[in-house]
Amino acid sequence: MKKRILWVNTVGWDAYDQPIGDVLAAIKDPETEVEVVSLALEGQLTHVEYRAYEALTYADIVRIAYDGGRRGVDAMVIGCFYDPALKEAREVSGDMVVVAPCLAAVQLATTLANRFSVVVTRRKCIDQMVDRIREYGAHDRLASMVSLNIGVESLQQDPETTKAGIIAAGRRAIEQDGAEAIVLGCTCEFGFHEEAQKVLGVPVIDAVSAPFKLAEHLAGLKLQFGWSPSRVGSCEPPPAGEIERFGLFRSAPVLGNRLIV
Repeated sequence: MKKRILWVNTVGWDAYDQPIGDVLAAIKDPETEVEVVSLALEGQLTHVEYRAYEALTYADIVRIAYDGGRRGVDAMVIGCFYDPALKEAREVSGDMVVVAPCLAAVQLATTLANRFSVVVTRRKCIDQMVDRIREYGAHDRLASMVSLNIGVESLQQDPETTKAGIIAAGRRAIEQDGAEAIVLGCTCEFGFHEEAQKVLGVPVIDAVSAPFKLAEHLAGLKLQFGWSPSRVGSCEPPPAGEIERFGLFRSAPVLGNRLIV
């Protein structure tokens, strides 16, 4: 079955699009078509480490989700470990499944181990990520949050330092905190999980591969079994007539960049 997956880099900068597209090209099923997009935001927003920056992305993520559902995309990944606008995007995505890295990684970690730790970029991230994990019902399985003390923009600029930091943080989480699996808590930590996993001897879950493969799997389940997002109760979408009356979503979302994998 041909599946269409949309990956949204939640920054106003296209430098991550091709590298993440290359990662997805290497792990996708042969028949899967992947569209990677970044946002058209005011200024050149290269990261969303701050809640104020993250908030600026919500409207575009929701517009992209609405458009993706209407275009027949099977699944969409919101490419930030904060999982910004996940519930909001799902609400208007039609039959399109919407996933995000933190939720996907937590689900995988709790399947593979009883306790897991998250390697975050900076201490700034910890409070918000703990809130997310608590919301997802996995707080009692969280062994620790370990900071690299490296900003998002620097993760790929000095790969050897980042790799060494991830391995050191993972070892500390395993030996001191009782972690049985390690989650990389930023999508820009891509490219390091395989070597870290060999060294640490526990599952090291990558924040790009995990949500993408979950999206691909859920897209297949949707096509095979008709399992698409619920639209009753708290999952009820805005009425189509009201969207029309309010004049919403009348044009395609403006994108900063777009590439097909």
